[in-house]
Amino acid sequence: MKDSRPNVLLIHGHDLGRYLGCYDVDIDTPRIDALADEGALFDRHFATAPQCSPSRGSLMTGRFPHVNGLMGLAHGNWELHDDERILPQYLSDAGYETHLFGLQHITQDTDRLEYDHVHSEGNLYPGVSPSVHQANRARNVASVVASFFEKSAYAAPFFASIGFFECHRVEEKNGRFGFDADYYQGDEPESVRPLPYLPDRRGIRQDLAEMHGMVYAVDDAVGTILDALAATGIDEETLVIFTTEHGIAFPRAKGTCYDAGIETALVIRYPGVVDAGRRYDDLVSNIDVLPTVLDLVNVDDSAAIDGRSVAALIADDAGEYDKRDQIFAEMTWHDVYNPIRAIRTDRYKYIRNFWHLPTVYLPTDIFASESGREVREADGVPSRQYEELYDLRDAPQEDDNVVYEPRYQDVRRDLSRQLYGWMDETEDPLLDGPVVPGDYGEILSWPHDNS
Repeated sequence: MKDSRPNVLLIHGHDLGRYLGCYDVDIDTPRIDALADEGALFDRHFATAPQCSPSRGSLMTGRFPHVNGLMGLAHGNWELHDDERILPQYLSDAGYETHLFGLQHITQDTDRLEYDHVHSEGNLYPGVSPSVHQANRARNVASVVASFFEKSAYAAPFFASIGFFECHRVEEKNGRFGFDADYYQGDEPESVRPLPYLPDRRGIRQDLAEMHGMVYAVDDAVGTILDALAATGIDEETLVIFTTEHGIAFPRAKGTCYDAGIETALVIRYPGVVDAGRRYDDLVSNIDVLPTVLDLVNVDDSAAIDGRSVAALIADDAGEYDKRDQIFAEMTWHDVYNPIRAIRTDRYKYIRNFWHLPTVYLPTDIFASESGREVREADGVPSRQYEELYDLRDAPQEDDNVVYEPRYQDVRRDLSRQLYGWMDETEDPLLDGPVVPGDYGEILSWPHDNS
């Protein structure tokens, strides 16, 4: 490990999952791929939740959503508990100057985050309107970051959180949700590779082709930022992390605890410390990012963190690596109440559903999309089974629920015990019954007629 503390850039995309060339997707993302070649890439990095705010809350606190309190969307009256600490606060206490660029979406009160400098407007609510969130588009965020470096508007060491709007869907004039094809240059539907967990249908191909334009925008923005960083001459002393918060905005992905919903990218570059060009297939959760950063910058202040550092896996002289046997994921509130808890091991995925909902939940932006229209009849009708078990060796797309097959009963019982043990250990409020929404007090205050 280096003696001096590095600067830290945390770059994060929206609704992007692992839809990148370096994750063997048929799309050109040369700048992110190059970053991966210069650092460590994690093939099995998963989010704690398949939705924005809860997953981002875990990234920034190192704690599960039901532990830190952010169990729904930040603009939906959900907030971190008052005593929760987030990454910029840990680093600020260690002497870092902290900066926020673009999207954050873990609170509507930016002051709560205690950044020293907030450089972009409109970073509270990702929304769906293409006209409202220009400041959060990747090109614009990258331009602000590049100007920041060009003007040497920082004091070392510094931490910068850099968030992009892409690849969130936007509401179009026809009421459908797409990828703003008038703004981004995508690809032709015939040229895209279909998603392995969805049928190969016209509407899904059209959506994918349009989304490519947003992915290209993210890749270009990452390149702009890295070029600006290199021009300062401080890239060798800067820890760069690129990650995403959950799977892409397609059916059976975003809003579900299937792998496609919780899969996330994670690339870590730190010249001279992190071995370059390595790929790791260890199970890693996004609650592990915060303790990893603290380890790599030599800050020891993580007693209350649920995550485990992977610094010892990717860097020399970083202590003993505590390998995971499983990761946990959850969902509680999105645009409806949708309580799910899940456990994933190397071979199996066990999902416990706690509410009566359709076979596959489709968030509003996906339900009202071309892709959603293609699968509504099959997936958007009641009812789902309360338990799901998938043998990922035989059914990697999680399309064969074997929870009631006799030969899997020992696995079912074991994973169920582990899942409920985790819920009990972390004092999951779901064990006490349905979890009320963040604005429940306001709902109770609504006027009503007793006549």
